[in-house]
Amino acid sequence: MAVDLGKIVAEMLHRRGAALSPGDPIAPPIVMASQYWLPASIDAPHQYGRWTNPSWSAVQDALSGLEDAEAIAFPSGMAAIAAALVPLLKAGDRILLPSDGYAATRRLAETYLAPLGVTVDLCATAECAERDLSGTTHVLVETPSNPGLDLCDLRRVAANAKTAGALMVVDNTVMTPLGQRPLDLGADIVVSSDTKALGGHSDLIFGHAATRDAVLATKLREWRTLSGAVPGPFEAWLAHRGLETLELRFDRMCATAELIAARLTEHWVLEAVRFPGLADHPGHALARGQMLRFGNLIGLTFADAARAEGFIAAARFLAPATSFGGVHSSAERRARWGDAVPEGYIRLSIGCEPAEALWADLAAALTESGAERLLGR
Repeated sequence: MAVDLGKIVAEMLHRRGAALSPGDPIAPPIVMASQYWLPASIDAPHQYGRWTNPSWSAVQDALSGLEDAEAIAFPSGMAAIAAALVPLLKAGDRILLPSDGYAATRRLAETYLAPLGVTVDLCATAECAERDLSGTTHVLVETPSNPGLDLCDLRRVAANAKTAGALMVVDNTVMTPLGQRPLDLGADIVVSSDTKALGGHSDLIFGHAATRDAVLATKLREWRTLSGAVPGPFEAWLAHRGLETLELRFDRMCATAELIAARLTEHWVLEAVRFPGLADHPGHALARGQMLRFGNLIGLTFADAARAEGFIAAARFLAPATSFGGVHSSAERRARWGDAVPEGYIRLSIGCEPAEALWADLAAALTESGAERLLGR
């Protein structure tokens, strides 16, 4: 894919500098304000804290540079997803969601949209590109799916959606704009939980939506203002800080994930290893065609829950935590949350630890966690 990520990142890092005056801070300030000075006229760039904030403007501008689209900041990834669905759907509409994607998206649709007269259809991620979208008005896809790491062909889904007259939304949380660019592949809106890799330090809840359609951008902003789903200035500042190291962190995370995934396939304790960068992944060819990197998530399947939990407990360099994308590698057994995965399935999020040190720890945990005793060896 002809995308010059180096140029995109460099320009993002210097977008703010282009508008600075001598003596201005290079880092954006945290503007804690609900009121702005409005003598006589309301003709001012900021008027009220629920409408705009200079700290939001800074992070939105940086995100817009990364997405090559207008970005709207939200207080969480789910707030961004809600903004891309709730104000754009009405009674009689039909939406297609992934049956194996982030569960909260399905719960939002089934709990709040269905009672309003929106028909909610589900489809496995790997089958979305083959789905007949006749009568469908909205499509939301997530690829790779979370937590199973299945893929769907974004170009084909976009083409099918366009033929059907449907709006296409892509949850790009797993890949970030540096790993996959859904808007370039035909999506109308991209949403992301920036709590994950974009923020990157496990200290932030944040999200954004981006679109190249001016009408959709206006609707997203209006929804944020009227619903009150606004981010805090400090959170916006944290997100901006995270963006400035995203390229470095994501590059290391992805490179380490490729190395470790390949080595994990050779370990006898594991029943399966799922990673888009592996040749045996059913979507590997598709990943090579539509993704710029293979990501930092690896799916590990142990024989049962006890073996999986034993591995996590034995690994010194794995944080036993939900969510993913932080500088610390983390892991969790996803069936405990009700995901439709085997009891022994672990979502492993590779962080920024030195690769060989992390691998040595994981390898030791595989053989020293009690797995050998559990297997009778």
